[in-house]
Amino acid sequence: MSDASLTPLPESVAIIMDGNGRWAEERGEPRFHGHEVGAESVRSVTRECARLGIKELTLYAFSTENWRRSEQEVGLLMGLLAQFLVQERDEIMDNGIVFRAIGELDQLPPAVREEYERTRDMSAQNGGMILRLALSYGSRRELLRAAQGVARLALEQGEGAVEALGEDDLRRFLYDPSMRDPDLLIRTAGEMRLSNFLLWQLSYAELYVAECCWPEFREAQLHEALRSFAARERRYGKA
Repeated sequence: MSDASLTPLPESVAIIMDGNGRWAEERGEPRFHGHEVGAESVRSVTRECARLGIKELTLYAFSTENWRRSEQEVGLLMGLLAQFLVQERDEIMDNGIVFRAIGELDQLPPAVREEYERTRDMSAQNGGMILRLALSYGSRRELLRAAQGVARLALEQGEGAVEALGEDDLRRFLYDPSMRDPDLLIRTAGEMRLSNFLLWQLSYAELYVAECCWPEFREAQLHEALRSFAARERRYGKA
């Protein structure tokens, strides 16, 4: 099927990459094997989104809640993340991708933070799709941080400032104020919840739930989600 069947394309796509551990356990493999194969899905989906001309792709890679997992699994995940940041540099540069991250990045191990900053800085002048990883990310934490920023702003501006504040005043205190609101949210593994992901930014996103786990989500599954999006009429509350 041609790319024409996928249009109109969303400008911005967000994905909750769910089911890595479940996929591995169902195959008698350790959970970490699912994360390793899931990294291949990240590469495949990123490359295809860039090829199609999608402007932004935001992937929920590690939540604030994920720190509660076993020390062994967290350590393995951080190691895999550092490896990904190094190994994908050629892919990022070859596809002109701008690489960024959102979240409590100061919580990442120093070695991971260093590799992230290298990849971010190296890709900063590229002109292609923005690939954004949500790392140590929680939307309630982001909104609390933004509310604190707005409160400080109101105090600085004095009497009458609260009533004059608008949505853009809150947005400026989000992790990435320049981020487009996602047009399409994809979640894998059949789960139907937002899991504390982009609660502000997803206000008008179209939702698509794939039954397959993330390690099985590749170009064909992405195309199915994009065709579903293309068939929808977006009204934004209008009749």
